[in-house]
Order: sequence, then structure tokens, then C-alpha cells
Amino acid sequence: GPTRKMPLTASAMDFFQLFVPDNVLKNMVVQTNMYAKKYQERFGSDDAWIDVTLTEMKAFLGYMISTSIHHCESVLSIWSSGFYSNKSIALIMTQSRFEKILKYFHIVAFRSSQTTHSLYKIQPFLDSLQNGFDSAFRPSQAQVLHEPLIDEDPVFIATCTERELRKRKKRKFSLWVRQCSSTGFICQIYVHLKEGSGADGLDALKNKPQLHSMVAKSLCQNASGKNYIIFTGPSITSLNLFEEFEKQEIYCCGLLSTRKSDCTGLPPSMLNNSATPQSRGQYRIRMKGNMSLICWYNKGHFRFLTNAYSPVQQGVIIKRKSGEIPCPLAVEAFAAHLSYICKYDDKYSKYFISHKPNKTWQQVFWFAISIAINNAYILYKMSEAYHVTRYSRAQFGERLVKELLGLEDTSPTH
Repeated sequence: GPTRKMPLTASAMDFFQLFVPDNVLKNMVVQTNMYAKKYQERFGSDDAWIDVTLTEMKAFLGYMISTSIHHCESVLSIWSSGFYSNKSIALIMTQSRFEKILKYFHIVAFRSSQTTHSLYKIQPFLDSLQNGFDSAFRPSQAQVLHEPLIDEDPVFIATCTERELRKRKKRKFSLWVRQCSSTGFICQIYVHLKEGSGADGLDALKNKPQLHSMVAKSLCQNASGKNYIIFTGPSITSLNLFEEFEKQEIYCCGLLSTRKSDCTGLPPSMLNNSATPQSRGQYRIRMKGNMSLICWYNKGHFRFLTNAYSPVQQGVIIKRKSGEIPCPLAVEAFAAHLSYICKYDDKYSKYFISHKPNKTWQQVFWFAISIAINNAYILYKMSEAYHVTRYSRAQFGERLVKELLGLEDTSPTH
């Protein structure tokens, strides 16, 4: 749960600024102004440009965040006269001023000579965000490694033409997270860039389990010695990775796939389906030290690799139509934690910012901001302030937008 107690009068902005404080916003102001100056020195002066202020930067973020609540194809729809226009917030800043800030917006204006990382334009922000996640929340023992749903807005996909879809560039990165399965709080983000067709590119990542292993190690670098139980999907699950994690006192439970997983070191007899028909709930187990390989049958063979649960402990899967199906406890635990993450995706994935810029670092930035807002709402729901106001996720987002735009008084109320 939360590591600090927030006051009853805490606003949406107070929770958001646990992760994106004023000093981070002030840095955006400085870097944006520096980039604008550099750009104009190179391409000619821009008489319409005036240095951005902290108030304007907050308003700029507010406009972008508003697209996560009222989905529209373009953030500029706010100033239009169409269906997605929003007169109540359009008056805070003119469209031309917003477009100028959008043109020059930067988090790191200059590339230093020592910089080799492709995400250098956003890495300081990601590091700051990670520090905020670590200091504001203490996760539960059970956590999940997965790719959250960050696809295009389904409303836009349903209404746009095939030509518009072809014009939309595919994402040049994959985003992985380590997520607390009890609350949905995202504890850590890992961004993997498609940097050409090299061995560590995104194309290779989809096919090579060792690269998924690299992602898992990056996501769990702060988890050693804490006795966490990490749930993984087939692409990450492997005997070598789990044994390596066990040495760091990180325990695992993962679904295994003969097609997607690295099955090195596992007995072939457990990877082949038995020829004799089996009844639902039957399972076979093979052990090596603390590691158990479970093959469980339920209208198909499901394999699990775990060192977090004893294979002899019994569990049960409850189906609405067929009732209870017996299974090892590891299978029940995996199903329970995975279903919670599915509920999280259903509830929160639709609140990702709709703006889709062409530049990869900006795409990563807006996804990271969206995750920060979802985390802020989770902390808000676990605070005493929630019992006073009880905002839904949409209402929380609307309050945050108004506070960023200066339309709400965030000072303590009586």
C-alpha cells in the first residue's frame, strides 16, 4: 500500500505530483525554452514564440491528459466547433499557442557527447518517475510481468478509414511493466526500442526468449532479497531464468508454452501430450530441487513452472458452468493473479492519452504519463481522501485536468 498518509483534503493534483512534481515540470519549461532557442538559431527566428511558463506547461499537460477522458482523433479537436470541442477549457490557451508549445516541447534539449542511449530525450523523466513509484508505494508479495494494453483507441479504429490506418505508424518500441497484482499499481516500467534490425531489436524480441529474459531481469533489478513471487507469461517463463531469480530470493510461477517458451533443461516427457484420454483436473508433476513442472489438463494441456508453491498443495478453479475443477495451488494462484491484471486492463487501459505523435520518445512520454495518472488514482482509492469525495477514474481525470488548467482551487477546504 501507500508509504505516506495523504490528508483528507488531498486533490487529484496532489496525488499526480507524487510522481510528476513541480521540479520535473520546471525542467520541462527550461528544456522547452532552450530547444526553441536552438531551433530558431538554426532555422530562423519565430516572432510568434514567447518563452513558455510553468503555468502554461501545466495547462499544456492538462490539454493532453483531457484526451484520455474524452477520446478524440486529435487534441486540436478541443478548439474545433465539432463534437469533440470543449469550450470550458479551450479559453485557457489559444490553439496557436498550444501548437507552438507542442512544436518545441522537450524534456532534454541537447544530446551530451557521452550519451549513447536512444531514449536520452526521455530517460531523466523515466528515472524520476521510477523514483516516485518506488518511494510512494510498497507492493504486495505477488507481482506480474507483462505488456499492458496500450493499443490505439478502439473508438478511433472503428471510425477511421483504411487509408488513415495505413498512415498511422506502428510503434517502434515495446513497453513492459512489473505490476502489483493485488492493487494493479505499476511498480516498474521497461521500454525496449526497435533500434534497427540488430540482435536486440524489437523484431528479435518477439522470437528470442533470451531477450524476454533480459526484459525480466531489468524489471526485477530492484526486487532481489524481498521474497517476491513473480508471475510470468509463456514468453518469459524459463528454467534458467527462474533458477537465476531464486538465487536472488525472487520466486516465480509461470505459464509454459512449448511454442513460445525457452524449454531448455526441461524433461521432454512432460512437454509431450499423453496419448491416453485424461479427465479434467488431472495433472502430472516432475521436480528438480525447489522447481516443479506441472502438466494440468482442462480441455487441453496447461504447463506451469514454479518454485513458489508446493506441488502437493491442492487448489481449485471455479467455473460458472462446470463447477469446481481440482488443480495444484500454483495453478489456482496463477489464474487468480492473471484475472486481476485482466480486470486492471479492462478498467484502466481506456484512460491512456489519445495523442499519438510520430516521435518515439514522445509516444513513450505520453504512455508513461498515463501510467502515472492510473497509479495516482490507485493511491487515491487507498487514501482517506477517497472516503470524502469518491471520484470514479473518469472524474479523477477531469479534476486533474481542471487543476492543471487552473480552473479548480486546490487549496485546502473547510
